[in-house]
Amino acid sequence: MCTFICEIKFKRLGYLVTEDHCALCYPGWTSINRGVLICDECCSVHRSLGRHISIVKHLRHSGWPPALLQMVQTLASNGANSIWEHSLLDPAQVQSGRRKPNPQDKVHPTKSEFIRAKYQMLAFVHKLPCRDDDGVTTKDLSKQLHSSVRTGSLETCLRLLSLGAQANFFHPEKGTTPLHVAAKAGQILQAELLVVYGADPGAPDINGRTPMDYARQAGHIELAERLVECQYELTDRLAFYLCGRRPDHKNGHYIIPQMADSLDLSELAKAAKKKLQALNNRLFEELAMDVYDEVDRRENDAVWLTTQNHSTLVTERSAVPFLPVNPEYSATRNQGRQKLARFNAREFATLIIDILSDAKRRQQGKGLSSPTDPLDLGIDDDQHDYDSVASDEDTDSELTTQNNNNTQRSNHLSDGPITLQEYLEVKKALASSEAKVQQLMKVNNNLSEELRRLQKEIGERANQK
Repeated sequence: MCTFICEIKFKRLGYLVTEDHCALCYPGWTSINRGVLICDECCSVHRSLGRHISIVKHLRHSGWPPALLQMVQTLASNGANSIWEHSLLDPAQVQSGRRKPNPQDKVHPTKSEFIRAKYQMLAFVHKLPCRDDDGVTTKDLSKQLHSSVRTGSLETCLRLLSLGAQANFFHPEKGTTPLHVAAKAGQILQAELLVVYGADPGAPDINGRTPMDYARQAGHIELAERLVECQYELTDRLAFYLCGRRPDHKNGHYIIPQMADSLDLSELAKAAKKKLQALNNRLFEELAMDVYDEVDRRENDAVWLTTQNHSTLVTERSAVPFLPVNPEYSATRNQGRQKLARFNAREFATLIIDILSDAKRRQQGKGLSSPTDPLDLGIDDDQHDYDSVASDEDTDSELTTQNNNNTQRSNHLSDGPITLQEYLEVKKALASSEAKVQQLMKVNNNLSEELRRLQKEIGERANQK
């Protein structure tokens, strides 16, 4: 997770691997599942699309597992961007006359519309030729993926995934998934790519063996350990967000932080905890995944505010105030996901702790069904640790001390979580910025009204002449 190594590796790539309309900008961010480097401006659009479209991560200020970093670097340096712009590379194929934005073009609407067409609508991805029968099916593509992951050709597998191949495909004849094949072949970068696209590290083969079993039996110990980390990614990240620690997975698979005054729960908090415990396994898994996404949004917001040198207006326009809508989810779930942004630091920390605690309780019972999402709950009834999480009162007493360490903290965001104190500072900054934005919007409305009035007068005078 060394950010220094990350910066050096990507500086070697230069700016040639960025999207063309970012060519004049420093590529401070990357879209992990798209395998491209992006600038601050384009990152704001990527984030607004949602994690189901583009999973963004800062190159310096986010934690990087070495294998994940190498996977993104390999895709970027081998032209992953051409997968998403295939039809634009041949001028003869451009029927609509649509051009790629220039670096000087405005973000809205020029660049944002292009990015949405490119990644959300997949407007420029290569379309496979149809056969005489039903054409190339998802099953055909998935079988090709199943074979390709045994090789080191990451861009080939990304191209298959872009066309609709399923990372969790269970081969009916082989009795395995693509992740089993990659694990047996020791292809750790292919495994990273598959997990990013939804492969389940704990999925059993026809004989009940997992990809981790395949990796161990083939002697790929590093890959096996990485797959364990991927399986427990959700609970690991929730715990790390609160207390800055991850389990080593040798002495236990989870850490459950505790609030400093956890014994003094309000009746409302107790009622909320009972409702959470009453959820069936499917709904509980969905809630845990939604909270994971909200943690990602809050951490990226903190990194964004730390790294931006733009004006307040530009920064606020680029902010993502709540989780974007995922059309694959129900309206009720999308509404619930957006409401997570309303939780203050203490409420959100309490929810995370309740999720971690109830995950353990469910494992002690009948256990949880394995989700097909890459963010496996990773729950195991092993030894656990408890880390104290500051209460609101503790936060107030520590803010003065933390303000004196702002510079040092901003240079080491990858070495710890976004703490409650940091989030409160960000929240205050957002509130102040929001007030300024509202004031600027009022001024803008007044200017717009004045412009319309002048245009009307000019039109009337022209008619009189």
